Amino acid sequence: MFEREDDGISTLLDLDGQVLDQGNGYWIKIDAWRVPASPDIPHGVRYALSLHEPYGTRILGYDNAHAVRPPNKFKFVGRRLPYDHRHRHAIDKGVPYVFQDAHQLLVDFFQEADQVLQELKQR
Repeated sequence: MFEREDDGISTLLDLDGQVLDQGNGYWIKIDAWRVPASPDIPHGVRYALSLHEPYGTRILGYDNAHAVRPPNKFKFVGRRLPYDHRHRHAIDKGVPYVFQDAHQLLVDFFQEADQVLQELKQR
């Protein structure tokens, strides 16, 4: 029996290279491309979804470019570190993101981007 591919993967791949104006100089950049599935990237897609402020600094990002350490004080010896993660501000090194499927990734990213933009508007 073969596994049915996540329908959202096609949507994510179709968005590769898009830059989306969010008004007031803020913008979203989407990169996504196929890679061989591996234990670190089981869905077979590398991605970077990012929200940028007017001068180009990333203020929110979801990606799977590198492993991140979970935010706790336990030893990591012998444990696999997650590649899917999010950056909550410009200098955040990343916190794990639980990748369910590509559709949920897009929903989560755009909801958080809207929340960040709303918070910035209220300042």
